[in-house]
Amino acid sequence: MLDALFKISDHNSTVRRECIAGLTTFITMVYIVFVNPAMLAEAGMDQGAAFVATCIAAAIGCFIMGFWANYPLALAPGMGLNAFFTYGVVLGMGYTWQAALGAVFMSGCLFLFLSLFKVREWIINAIPLVLKQAIATGIGAFLALIALKNAGIIVASSATLVQLGDITAAGPLLAIFSFFVIAALLYRDFKSGVLISILLVTVIALSLGLVEYQGVVSMPPSIAPTFMQLDFSAAFELSMLSVIFALLFVDLFDTSGTLVAVTQKAGLADEKGNIPRLGRALSADSAATIAGSVLGTSTTTSYIESVAGVSVGGRTGLTAVVIGVCFLLMMFFAPLAKMVPAYATAGAILYVSVLMLQNLKFVNWDDMTDAIPVSVVLLMTPLTFSIAHGIALGFISYTAVKVLCGKREQVSISVWILTAMFVIKFAFLS
Repeated sequence: MLDALFKISDHNSTVRRECIAGLTTFITMVYIVFVNPAMLAEAGMDQGAAFVATCIAAAIGCFIMGFWANYPLALAPGMGLNAFFTYGVVLGMGYTWQAALGAVFMSGCLFLFLSLFKVREWIINAIPLVLKQAIATGIGAFLALIALKNAGIIVASSATLVQLGDITAAGPLLAIFSFFVIAALLYRDFKSGVLISILLVTVIALSLGLVEYQGVVSMPPSIAPTFMQLDFSAAFELSMLSVIFALLFVDLFDTSGTLVAVTQKAGLADEKGNIPRLGRALSADSAATIAGSVLGTSTTTSYIESVAGVSVGGRTGLTAVVIGVCFLLMMFFAPLAKMVPAYATAGAILYVSVLMLQNLKFVNWDDMTDAIPVSVVLLMTPLTFSIAHGIALGFISYTAVKVLCGKREQVSISVWILTAMFVIKFAFLS
């Protein structure tokens, strides 16, 4: 039944492999069920209700992605978007969190409208193949920075921006250990090597007293304080319209970049880099955003951590469905999940970044009009700490270099339009 529903055999996968992939992705992104509620609580929302809303919104998105689009892509409330929700809209602009949820709902409706009328699909298919390769490698570099930061291997510095942390401390050492364990296991074709490494490091941390045992099971908090609390009274104010547009813009290109990277890594795109069933995949995060706003959480989007599951063999929607089930179960196993430290997943994320950087071998480095935009995306995605900014700067550099080098014919009308949009964004909306 599962094979017929998800076409597992057609993708040269197995039910066991898909389940392991789902668990692997879930463990690498489970941090969001704790980070997101804590951040939303700073906006005045009930933290317990936001925790439950985060789990349910993620599950809804994963189920739609799995059953309808049949992709191994996980969804959950997005990092960065939740920061914009709290620090930008509520604390920065002075709107209530109810009004901010209303903006999330309206942006979700716009996402869905653009998806159903294939505007978003047109945008993604308009990305030249070299930029798709650049996006994948840029996200790989971005993941490496996140992993090194989470592990404490790289820390902030007022003098040099970043510097080497104390790599003799327990956290960095365990992260490095997990990275090497993953490399050794996967080299020997242990498909569950990433999952084994995360669990092993967590057990070690627990035995050394670095992680406090907090129990296993608890009843989920009530969702009532945030459920259906949307406020649309400020929806048509000019400043709120800019908020809605910003949410739309960031989620559009974060999701687009994630879809490109995951499908490229999984080998699910065709020879031209186009993504089958793209409209369904794009609609999944739109519907999840709408549902999440009703439940009481910020914008739900596709997660780049999905590449962790893809790297161990996830190829179908069953992977996403397993992730969704895990999110629902997480409502009852919150104390257990809290024991997985950030450095336990840092090694996995770093290994995934290495795999994604392999896309650099497909770039024609002898053609500087390809090499320059790839380099821009590769460098600016982690340095701006934004997938959306990396893509935007990549488009601008691609168009500028092609035109200035006499290759104007390689710049399509759609690329011209998107480049103009990015220029306008940086000029007037940044």
